[in-house]
Amino acid sequence: MSSVSVSRSRVLSDSQWDLIRPLLPSNVGSRGHPFGDDRQIVDGIIYRFRTSVPWRDVPRGEFGPWQTVWKRHRRYAGDGTWDRVLHALLARADAVGLIDGNVSVDGTIARAHQHATNTTRPDQDTGGTSNHKNLRLSEGEPPGHGVGRSRGGLTTKIHHAVDGNGLPLAIVVTGGQRNDGAMLEQVLDDIRVPRIGGGRPRTRPDQVAADKAYASGVNRRMLSARAITAVIPEKSDQIASRKRKGSTGGRPPAFNSDAYKDRNVVERSFALVKQWRGIATRYDKLAITYRAGAVLHACLTWATLLGDTP
Repeated sequence: MSSVSVSRSRVLSDSQWDLIRPLLPSNVGSRGHPFGDDRQIVDGIIYRFRTSVPWRDVPRGEFGPWQTVWKRHRRYAGDGTWDRVLHALLARADAVGLIDGNVSVDGTIARAHQHATNTTRPDQDTGGTSNHKNLRLSEGEPPGHGVGRSRGGLTTKIHHAVDGNGLPLAIVVTGGQRNDGAMLEQVLDDIRVPRIGGGRPRTRPDQVAADKAYASGVNRRMLSARAITAVIPEKSDQIASRKRKGSTGGRPPAFNSDAYKDRNVVERSFALVKQWRGIATRYDKLAITYRAGAVLHACLTWATLLGDTP
């Protein structure tokens, strides 16, 4: 799995920027001032999430006015720019055979800082925010801003789908108390790999590996209906219930223990994305801007891999 190398002032490498620059929108010909140094602004966004400094403390001498850095990220998060960049990079990676169709899914908790929680919200948010295509800035924010009460207090949960190499394919954000298994269908629906040259995008992985939190009959039937192989172990109570029923309990679901050994790639992906302190702890009030930071990290991960590919 490729890691993202960053420096303090010039965060993006030249190869990463060459891939990302053509995918960013331009306001040339529209009302208002044309965008300035796009690379400087994107560097500022990355710097903020990597270091978790308040937006106001983003160094002006290196990245320009903090207001510009924040407004650009807010715009890109709301209008789906970072998702479109990720999809374009996935299309390019798929064209050269870099995407492994054996997907792993899991969720990880991020503690919400008090700066992220001083908003009006219900105590138990169960909504999720994922792909924001063609949405205005005022749309796409889930109820409660994706902050919920779990055992660790006020938290947010990132649900991740990664390919067989641990590279990110889909990112969904919910309140921290949201059950992992209940989000499986939404996470899979967020996987979209366009095809260069046209055609329907790839949305169906070959198999899905997940832990026992996903071992519900609903999830197994959903995967079966989509012709996706489930690599999910049974819970002990499910095994006991089936055995109590005897011959009427049915057969145990198929389970490939060797394939399940590779599920840890999703855990390693969380370890990488949480190297960005602004992702490991949530400081953003809005779920869409917090999620966009994780999507931006995914963009850099794929850009790094593509930049290293001849």
